[in-house]
Amino acid sequence: MQNLETSSKKLHVIQTAIRLFTTYGFHTAGVDLIAKEAKIPKATLYNYFRSKEHLIEMCIAFQKSLLREEVLAIIYANRYYTSKDKLKEIIILHTNLNSLYNLLLKAIFEIKQLYPKAYGMAVEYRKWLRHELFDLIFSGETREPKFDANMVVNLIDGLLLQVLSSNNFEERDVVMERFFIF
Repeated sequence: MQNLETSSKKLHVIQTAIRLFTTYGFHTAGVDLIAKEAKIPKATLYNYFRSKEHLIEMCIAFQKSLLREEVLAIIYANRYYTSKDKLKEIIILHTNLNSLYNLLLKAIFEIKQLYPKAYGMAVEYRKWLRHELFDLIFSGETREPKFDANMVVNLIDGLLLQVLSSNNFEERDVVMERFFIF
């Protein structure tokens, strides 16, 4: 029972850290703030995670895992009739304000030098996503030259940054519709 309780507390710290890193950035959200917001002593945080770097790695790994599950659920779901519908849904998944992808994109911009392992984990997710998009594009009926996996990942990044800067989903939807016009 002790391990379950500890695991639950670690998960709470990870979720708190993700929220703070996403809101304030990796450099501004320090261990003191994370411990305070998670309502645990700083020493306990270091018992759970050796360092801030390890905590960041766990946060990135957690988000990657959730995103992969969501993407695969979309790809293999029967509720979408076409590959185009699946692509749209994957783009929307990644470009919402509370997107799981938000933290990974932030990591790519903020932590390359200071936390290279966590940075590599974020880059690895993008490579995985590109591969899944490539398979989706070329396994379905959407064999248009304009659909390129790299272009879709770049579209996702641009749309998420646009939504974050403007809090406006209308622009995202207009860009998506233009992109998907055949």
